[in-house]
Amino acid sequence: MTRYADDLALAHVLADTADAIALARFKAQDLRVTEKPDSTPVTDADTAVEKALRSTLSRTRPRDAVLGEEYGFVLAAAGPSQRQWVIDPIDGTKNFLRGVPIWATLIALMEGNEPVVGLVSAPALNRRWWAAKNLGAYAGRHRAAATPIRVSGVNRLADASFCYSSLTGWEQAGRLEAILDIIRKVWRSRAYGDFYGYMLVAEGAVDIMVEPELSLWDLAALIPIVTEAGGTFTDLTGRPNPSGGSAVATNGKLHDEIIDRLST
Repeated sequence: MTRYADDLALAHVLADTADAIALARFKAQDLRVTEKPDSTPVTDADTAVEKALRSTLSRTRPRDAVLGEEYGFVLAAAGPSQRQWVIDPIDGTKNFLRGVPIWATLIALMEGNEPVVGLVSAPALNRRWWAAKNLGAYAGRHRAAATPIRVSGVNRLADASFCYSSLTGWEQAGRLEAILDIIRKVWRSRAYGDFYGYMLVAEGAVDIMVEPELSLWDLAALIPIVTEAGGTFTDLTGRPNPSGGSAVATNGKLHDEIIDRLST
């Protein structure tokens, strides 16, 4: 048993709770949607999931801090802590409110600045991915149906499947031409967006996933899954920094070239 086995087991319990709440509200006729100060939408499912997970964590991990997208940062009951749970109750809220099944709850545990446990649960896809430091990465319908996952061995950009977020985001970041240049050089390109592209990298179905602007709750859970699957995960400067505000996830073999091209 590894050091983080109990924490990973708890993450699955949290995900079971989140799945039940979110699925019950998915495609609900009375779904309530409001707009946050940053002009992004939030549904009653987002807030209900985060409240439920915070409640469980306050009972089971009172010595750990919690950061969530909807309700911010809360110190551990015992005071400052090196351990922090990071929650995105519904990653892909726009998909969720439009009835697109590509959305998920993201749950991470960080020690200091390092994500050591990550779980992504996408119940509308009947799929879950998880990993913990030195434990490996897995995917399946649930924990009892686990299959180890591994990144691809593709080592040429011309053979690579490239995934990216919206082109408008890259245009706003001043890197649209770099993205278009990569798209012209790869074997295939698709904009899956949100958590899904990163999970496809971890599974070896896609070789590269990039995003120009992210918050900690968007990516903390993704990092252990990609890296434990053998991949590389950094920000746009090439630093393995979960607080860098951007993401480049690859199978490792293509990472340096992608960083170089995005820096041009």
